[in-house]
Amino acid sequence: MKFPAIVFSSLLIFPLSALAHGPTPQKAKESVTINAPVSTVWEAVKAFDGIANWHPDVKSSAGDGKHESGGIRTITLQNGGQLVEELDFYSDKDHEYSYRLKTENVQAFPASSYSVTLQVAPGSDADNSTVVLKSRFYRGDTGNTPPENLNDEAAVKAMNAFFKNGLDGLKQKLAK
Repeated sequence: MKFPAIVFSSLLIFPLSALAHGPTPQKAKESVTINAPVSTVWEAVKAFDGIANWHPDVKSSAGDGKHESGGIRTITLQNGGQLVEELDFYSDKDHEYSYRLKTENVQAFPASSYSVTLQVAPGSDADNSTVVLKSRFYRGDTGNTPPENLNDEAAVKAMNAFFKNGLDGLKQKLAK
């Protein structure tokens, strides 16, 4: 009878809720080298609310025109869904900004939250630049058994595709 007592006391020490877990943060990172100087590339991407000018997955974008923490943009994706994003950091000097999802819309994009950094850096010579997009995010359904369209795999696939398509669109726009 000692065995059941040990099992029972183990359950008191390690409750079953300890076995349940929520989602783990996912990451995405994509980069592209563009045959244009940093100043040219930065000029194309620095307007936070101008993403529709270079990203083929974005049908339209509008914002408050602020290039500082708290600036807001609303993007309408080609699929018709809308996302509202907010700037957390903006630096003309460093050619970088960071933003996050302000309003969740898992019908438009399968992530419940995300933060993204965009940076333009010098390439191997003065005539080219490297643009890096990186993100940390959570799947669309943060429960323990998400449906396939809102699980980790769906969120990672969507974020990587959004980054790759955007960087490809930027490169095409600036190609010499």
